[in-house]
Amino acid sequence: MFKSWNPNKKQAFFAVFISLLYILINSFLISKEVYWFSVLPGVLIIIMIFIFALDKIYLIIAFFTPIAIDIGEIGLVKGDIGLSIPTEPLLFGLMFLFIVKLFFDRHFDRRIFMHPVSIALYFYLSWTFITCITSEYPLVSFKFFFARLWFVIPVYFFGIMVMKNFRNIPRFVWAYVISLLIVIVWTISQHALNGFSEHSAHWVMSPFYNDHTSYGAVLAMFIPIVFGFIFYYQKPSQRFFTAVVLVVLLIAIYLSISRAAWASVIIAIGVFVLIRFRIRLTWIMTAFAVILFFLWSFQGQILMNLEKNKQDSSSDFVEHIQSMSNIATDASNLERINRWMSAVRMFEERPVFGWGSGTYQFIYAPFQSVEQKTVISTNVGNKGTAHSEYLLALSEQGFIGMLILIVLMILVTLTALRIYNRVENGRIKTLGLIIYLGLTTYIAHAVFNNFLDTDKMAVPFWGFVAALVAIDLYSEEQSKAIEGIEQ
Repeated sequence: MFKSWNPNKKQAFFAVFISLLYILINSFLISKEVYWFSVLPGVLIIIMIFIFALDKIYLIIAFFTPIAIDIGEIGLVKGDIGLSIPTEPLLFGLMFLFIVKLFFDRHFDRRIFMHPVSIALYFYLSWTFITCITSEYPLVSFKFFFARLWFVIPVYFFGIMVMKNFRNIPRFVWAYVISLLIVIVWTISQHALNGFSEHSAHWVMSPFYNDHTSYGAVLAMFIPIVFGFIFYYQKPSQRFFTAVVLVVLLIAIYLSISRAAWASVIIAIGVFVLIRFRIRLTWIMTAFAVILFFLWSFQGQILMNLEKNKQDSSSDFVEHIQSMSNIATDASNLERINRWMSAVRMFEERPVFGWGSGTYQFIYAPFQSVEQKTVISTNVGNKGTAHSEYLLALSEQGFIGMLILIVLMILVTLTALRIYNRVENGRIKTLGLIIYLGLTTYIAHAVFNNFLDTDKMAVPFWGFVAALVAIDLYSEEQSKAIEGIEQ
């Protein structure tokens, strides 16, 4: 009888048989309170995609990142183990397969590995490794180093290869944003159940984001890009959908009450004005020098005025904005200064190699000044971090580590400017600009917070850097591919 079947019928029969067998086995195991077998189909699908379509895994990672959950934060494991599920295992698997392919496939474009941003990353990773050896806690630092590897290698280096097809750049953005919308709905609903109180705004995004600052930083990063998509797309239906998403993001960032996130969006607008109207670098540097001279000349009076500001954080928008400059009574601002100064004192003691990557939270306690401690400070200094990506690098990796990080940001900026000034295709130029404006929000935000050690920020950040490098390398080859692009 089977001989009369064609191959498709045989395959269908086999699929039905396997499916029924799986259902029977899984039902039996569930009756015995064994649940792990239920995830087997998903695992098999992921494995098949890993084997046959790595670029799809890249987009899947982007989608899962906003809704990934840290198993350590929700108490699924004991101890200090932190692992974001399913994002980090997928990133590790992608990194492993990518490295294997590098050894056996000689067709990778060498320009990717010789781009100035890539070279800066070699220095960054090399210095991170060196500071692991000199670290106060080598085990902690090496753990940090390997975690950084599975962010940078798959998201940046493999990401360039994925985004060589420019259609994948907006796909990457939307994969993250659509999942982020799920988190936004959850967050706003939880916020509403708590009466939209200021206190609840700090934690309602849990378990997806640690607090309102990381949540706000991600929202800020995508707002310029989604706004730019309104002008990037050509179909009215796409523009309308994008505008609706933008409104949702704006509502979400307003409710996040993250002052640093609000400020970073404003800074991105300022950067857009500078780029769009081609303000000369000499004018910018002159204006910057004048501002610094003004601040230095009137520092005493400015400090006195800041100390007179008694406005604390508030649910009122205007009052919350005013509290940004309150260094007299606002506990959040004062604690940030405490962490910054602790980082500086750590640097002063170990200026070259620092204390080791990932060690700040374990070491900063004795470097706190009694006069600078706040009501939210801890005597043992076992919570939080430096509240600055740059000062964190300074304290953990010395002045060389911070210098490399700053140079990396500068090279990313120069890449974006080169794209804007050189590329003739208007849509590619727009794509490069809005991606950079998204990055700008975090480059600015990194003065006040540090989230690049989390998948929530590392995936979009290094993904956007990869997108810029891909546009820089392949804009001439792909100028036609961008035409008629559809989401």
